[in-house]
Amino acid sequence: MTPMIDILHGPNLNMLGTRQPEVYGHDTLEDINEQLIALGSELGAVVRCFQSNHEGHLIDKIQQLRGASDGIVINAAALTHISIGIRDALLAAEVPFVEVHLSNVYAREPFRHHSYLSDIAMGVISGFGPTSYELALRALLG
Repeated sequence: MTPMIDILHGPNLNMLGTRQPEVYGHDTLEDINEQLIALGSELGAVVRCFQSNHEGHLIDKIQQLRGASDGIVINAAALTHISIGIRDALLAAEVPFVEVHLSNVYAREPFRHHSYLSDIAMGVISGFGPTSYELALRALLG
């Protein structure tokens, strides 16, 4: 059976390519999604991508993935640091997941150093730009 991997992008990631390129790079979200879909295909998986600026939409999506996904790569963006709701949804979904960040959150403002997701994730990949997503996808499929 072909593995189904879901990529979840949080708030403001739809602005990639134009938002603080010195921090987040020049790739757009569409560029990243296309690369992940192609890599997933190479690795024998179907990759589905979803982005929302709204916490509730992300929670709804996570809940829908229970029993329907083999793994989640999630960049909850700013919600990483504040959302108990996303944490609870990930626990309830019972789908393995990897937390990713484009930038090295530990080299940034102190409020970015805390994550509500890290301790329940399979792993955390931070600071490698779009490659963070690729590493997470490979880890889930490995």
